[in-house]
This record gives sequence, C-alpha cells and structure tokens, in this order.
Amino acid sequence: MARLVFDIETSGLPLEAFDDAQKEYLFRDAMKLPDEAACEARVAEIEKQLSLYPFTAQVVCVAMLNADTARGQVLFVAEDYEADAEEIGPVEYVPCVDEVEILTAFWDVAKHYDSIVTFNGRSFDIPFIYLRSALLNVPITRRDWLGYRFQTEPHCDLAEQLTFYGVSGRDGAARRFTLDFYCRAFGIDSPKSHGVTGADIGSLLSEGRFRDIADYCLRDVHATVLLYQIWKDRLAGIK
Repeated sequence: MARLVFDIETSGLPLEAFDDAQKEYLFRDAMKLPDEAACEARVAEIEKQLSLYPFTAQVVCVAMLNADTARGQVLFVAEDYEADAEEIGPVEYVPCVDEVEILTAFWDVAKHYDSIVTFNGRSFDIPFIYLRSALLNVPITRRDWLGYRFQTEPHCDLAEQLTFYGVSGRDGAARRFTLDFYCRAFGIDSPKSHGVTGADIGSLLSEGRFRDIADYCLRDVHATVLLYQIWKDRLAGIK
C-alpha cells in the first residue's frame, strides 16, 4: 500500500489582502484594550497568528516522501521559479510561481497514494490544505483524508497515536508534546536542531530564503517518517 508522508509550511497573508471589515474582525480584541502599549502588543501577537488559519494565510511549501522508498518532492514558492527542478538524492526540489501551482502539483501526486502519515495533520495540515484549495478553486483529488479519528487508515496522525487519541487530556501520562520533543526523546534528529523553526517562515519568506524554507519542511517530513517507523514497530495495534 502506497503511503505518503507530508508536511506544509504556511505564512500569513499581508494585511492589505483584507478589507476593512475583515481587519476590524481580526483585531477587534486588540482595539478594546485601553492601554496603547497593550493594544500594540496584542496586534503584533494576532499578526503572528495569521499563519495558523487558511483564511488568513497561504501555503508556501509542501514536502512529501513515500514512506517506503523515501523518494519524494518539495514544492515551494520561489522568486526564481523558472529555474529547473533540482534532484538531491531521491528528493526533487520544485520551485513554484505561487500557491496555486504548489497545491495543483500536490493534488496531482496525492491521487497516486492510498494513505497518508502526518504529525498533527488531522487538526492542521489536512483542513488547511482542503480549505486553501477550495478558496483558490484548485481541484482536490483525495477527499477522504480527514478520516475517522480512531482509525489509522487512510490517515495515520502520529500526534493522535502517541497520545492514544488524547486519552490523558492535557496533563496525563500521554499528554501531547511537539514533534521536536518526540524526536529528541526517541533519538531522531530534530528538524529544529538546524536553527530554523516554524516561527521563522514569515521572515525567511520576506528575506527571499525560499530554499531554507524547503529544507526545513523536508526535515520535518524526514523526522515524521522515522517517528512513524518507530510507532509502527513498537506501538501500532495498542488499544
């Protein structure tokens, strides 16, 4: 069974992308604060959070690997998008002109896979990429990837599996940790050990460091593949 492991990177849309009514809605809480400094701090916090939501952010990178062969692609927005795709080992780096090209290429790959593996994909990556595709009118080739929460087919979300579907709540033995924390605990090279985190995507994009975004996203996927192998060998089937 062909199994795709993937991760996305997102960046908040510029404020000029929103009309006055949308801006009023987004910053309403901040505008209610009587203290100017507190208001400015809250505005800055909200601007950082824009990257978390598909109606206020865009997909700037998707990294994909076949769980069995480790072959795959990294699709990423780049100013030099006309450059030829570059193969590094089994992975092809594909610069794209915009988000529509990324999503179109992603769904073209997705239709060849029976199932997927993610980390927190049911809560973030899958709904985000579905909604962005709908907003941009990009045809979706797999409509079953949210899946049933308590099954691992067609979607195995490792964040769900390593918490046994949230059995412990926020503070119990199986509380949820970050991918970085799980990687360090299981002896996997953490994607964040190379000096880049998800919080850096916006600044990397503005600096034109598109390849750094692609490399970081691919490290996330490599780590997820290794974590999946550990889960499958040691924990799969526990009920």
